[in-house]
Amino acid sequence: MTKKKAYKPGSATIAQNKRARHEYFIEEEFEAGLALQGWEVKSLRAGKANISDSYVLLKDGEAFLFGATFQPLMAASSHVVCDPMRTRKLLLNKREISSLFGRVNREGYTVVALSLYWKNAWTKVKIGVAKGKKDFDKRDDIKTREWQVDKARIMKHANR
Repeated sequence: MTKKKAYKPGSATIAQNKRARHEYFIEEEFEAGLALQGWEVKSLRAGKANISDSYVLLKDGEAFLFGATFQPLMAASSHVVCDPMRTRKLLLNKREISSLFGRVNREGYTVVALSLYWKNAWTKVKIGVAKGKKDFDKRDDIKTREWQVDKARIMKHANR
């Protein structure tokens, strides 16, 4: 008899780009696969990934993840050259790529990586079509977030 692993909620997420939601208005989200090398999968399993400074580069009808850092493990093979800042290809449908191209070229949007996670045995990246925020927009977001915290505190004390 084999034991099944206990499901841990939230354990599928490898890395998140929290700064992206602060810096940009996210208009639309896509899920994309990643073309990875073996050592990169091992480092992702160990949780050694950072996508905070990454964005999506669209070129020649293809999409690439640029600026993501996957730290190689010390146990990586000696005959493989590990480049942590390698540009990785994103796997998207032709319709999704053409939609991204149109939004970026015509409407002035940018495409950023939002999160990196496991879906079954595959590594997926959630990318978002985004427009930059101004400083006053960021202040409005902070104000509404602080109001939600204060409102929850008031409601908690009022229900006693």
